[in-house]
Amino acid sequence: MAVVDAGEARGYRPSATMPFAAEFRRQASRRRTQLALGFMVLLPLIILIAFQFDSGGDDDNGRNEFSSLVELATSGGLNFTLFSIFVSASFLLVVVVALFCGDTVASEASWGSLRYLLAIPVPRARLLTVKLVVALAYSGLALLLLAGTALVAGTLRYGWSPLRSTVAAELEPTEGLLRLLAVLGYLAVVLLVVAGLAFLLSVTTDAALGAVGGAVLLWILSSILDQITALGALRDFLPTHFSTAWLGLLSTPVQTDDVVRGCISAISYATLFWGLAFWRFTRKDITS
Repeated sequence: MAVVDAGEARGYRPSATMPFAAEFRRQASRRRTQLALGFMVLLPLIILIAFQFDSGGDDDNGRNEFSSLVELATSGGLNFTLFSIFVSASFLLVVVVALFCGDTVASEASWGSLRYLLAIPVPRARLLTVKLVVALAYSGLALLLLAGTALVAGTLRYGWSPLRSTVAAELEPTEGLLRLLAVLGYLAVVLLVVAGLAFLLSVTTDAALGAVGGAVLLWILSSILDQITALGALRDFLPTHFSTAWLGLLSTPVQTDDVVRGCISAISYATLFWGLAFWRFTRKDITS
């Protein structure tokens, strides 16, 4: 085989290995991807159907606050979308992002195909970059599918009405839609922490379930610690401390201080975790 002076095969370009489109299609064919995205579409429809069984009772103790949220959810498509995001943000979206980012490398190792990908040869940094970008793309797609399905289904069922919430004055539909897009953008940034943590665990273990579950459990642990007021200012450094700051985007006027802090915190943690993942994987002895 003809070689160039650098010792590489003639015509070999590391950047041409493992194309993004090919990896995107390959992940799309996986059952876990199809089920996760399918559930993002199905969840708003399940909530919509559940609302049809409302008995109209107002005597349930301890449920007044939640009942008020349900009443807001049924007052328009934008409000239904906001409710769907509200009930999904703290756990479901965390699990979905952890699934996409925690399973991507660990599953290849568990199947024994990781070393064959590197033998093509695909540079390790290239392999990680493509897998991370694809995982983030599917995570973003899941978030958009959830919100998009809720908006379409809610609008068809409840109409196109102003956005209402318990923390703001009534917002006209156009402004309400912009506020919802801002909420989705902030959630996407916050979930980068989960993506980074799950991806780091994915390159350190051959067990995909361990990477996904580990990221979710650590997120839950951070959420629990954030509720302990005795920690004082230390809570500001927890990755989940600003996870609900998106509520400030719905207030009148808009409160952005915690949103900015939350973005800085999330990007910092995600960059740290991704940096550790690349450092670990490029030095790891791949045997599976």
